[in-house]
Amino acid sequence: MKHDQITEQTIKELVDTFYGKVRADEQLAPIFNRAIGEDWSEWKTHLQTMYAFWSSVMLTSGRYHGNPMGKHLALPPFDPALFDRWLELFAETADEIHVPEVAEEYKFRSRRIAENLKQGLAFYRMQA
Repeated sequence: MKHDQITEQTIKELVDTFYGKVRADEQLAPIFNRAIGEDWSEWKTHLQTMYAFWSSVMLTSGRYHGNPMGKHLALPPFDPALFDRWLELFAETADEIHVPEVAEEYKFRSRRIAENLKQGLAFYRMQA
């Protein structure tokens, strides 16, 4: 049954499902494994951060206190087209977990986040 509300538990379900797909994806897994590691204990830390991030984005909980742009700038350069793959998997997961109205809100916000990151990375890397 698809969820019609966003809660901390549904955020956890979405994040866990999504990053399970990322870890199995031939395009995204190498990038994430280099950044996070391949060991489950390393991923658990990242997932906790993502629960807080999406809680702050979707529930305005204020749980996330990080710097997404800084984290992405610290990565070795990667093809910005990978954001499209990330968005594809994220949208697929949102559609699986939530009713259409809720999934659309996740997809809208994820597109905005991805676009901001792409633009910010391009700007900062041009300055370097």
